[in-house]
Amino acid sequence: MIHEAAEPAVHVRHPYKTREGGATVTVFVPYNCRNHCPFCINKEEYSDMTGFSAEKICESIARMDAITPYCDFVFTGGEPFADLDSLQHMLDCIPRTHKVYINTTLPVSEFQTEDDIIAFTQRNKDKITCINVSRHMQHYVVESNDELLGRLAVPFRINCVLYKNYPVRDLIPYLERFHAIPGASIQFRFDYTETTPENLYDEKNDKILHDLKYIARYTGLDGCRMRCGFHFDYKGMELTYHKTLPYSTIVERDEKDGVTYDILYDILIKQNGDIHSDWDGTMMDVDAYRRVVFEPYDLKWLYREERRRAPFLKSACAAI
Repeated sequence: MIHEAAEPAVHVRHPYKTREGGATVTVFVPYNCRNHCPFCINKEEYSDMTGFSAEKICESIARMDAITPYCDFVFTGGEPFADLDSLQHMLDCIPRTHKVYINTTLPVSEFQTEDDIIAFTQRNKDKITCINVSRHMQHYVVESNDELLGRLAVPFRINCVLYKNYPVRDLIPYLERFHAIPGASIQFRFDYTETTPENLYDEKNDKILHDLKYIARYTGLDGCRMRCGFHFDYKGMELTYHKTLPYSTIVERDEKDGVTYDILYDILIKQNGDIHSDWDGTMMDVDAYRRVVFEPYDLKWLYREERRRAPFLKSACAAI
C-alpha cells in the first residue's frame, strides 16, 4: 500500500511529535560556498552574514542534544568543508551518541588540498557517519578529482539532483564513472522545490523513475508521510531515487489520544544559532519540544523485489 502524503503544517502551533530518537537536526554552517547551483534555496541566506556564529550554533547543538541525545545531525550550507577549523569546532560539540552526516562538494583550492580533506576525515572517522558528495550530471560546481572519493576515511555517497531537462543519454556514463570507485553509492534526487503531496508517490508520470527503471534493476520502494525512496541495483552498485516534500512539519490528529500534533521530521539550526521547526522560517518552541511525544518512525518498505531481498538501508549513508 502506498502512503498518501500529508499536507504541510499551518502556522498554528500544536504539541510536537516526532520519531523515536528525535527529528533530524540540520545545521547550516556560518560561512558561504562559491557555487551557484540553480536549485539551491539557501544561497540567498548567505548574502548578509551578519550575526552568523559557530559559537551560537554550538549552543543550539547542545540544546538539541539535551532533548534528543540520539538524533541525527546533518551539516549543510553554504559549504561545510570550506572552513575545516570551524567545522571541526562544531563537530566537537556533538557527542558520539549521534550520527553525523555532511553535505559537501569536497572543495579543493590553493588554500585547501586533497590531503587536508583526507586528514580531516581520518581525524574524524569515529564521528562522521557519512559524507554526501554533490556530483551533478550538469556541471554547476568546480569538482575535485574523483580519486579523492576513494581515499576518504569515512563512508560516502554521491548525491545528484536530476534537474529539469537533465541529459538522459549521460545517465549510463555517469553511473559507470562512479561504479569504478569502491564503496560508491548514488542517490538521485528529485527537485524538492517541485515536490507536492500529489506527485510524491506518483509513478505513472515520473520521467526520472521511468528512465532509471530502463537502465537499472528496480529492487523496491520505501517511504513515509514526508519522503520516499525508489531503490535500484546497477551492476552491484546501490542506487536510490529520493523524493521529499519541501517542508518538514505535518499536522495530524492522533486517533488514539484525540490530540492534533505538529509532527516534525527536520529541525534546523540556522547560521546565527536560531532553531527552526521548518524550512519556511518557522521558529521552534524549544521548551515545547522538551515535552515532545515520540512515535515509531513511519519509514518502511512499501514494495520489495522478492528475488533478492537486500537488507533495508544497507549503507551507512542510506538514512538521510
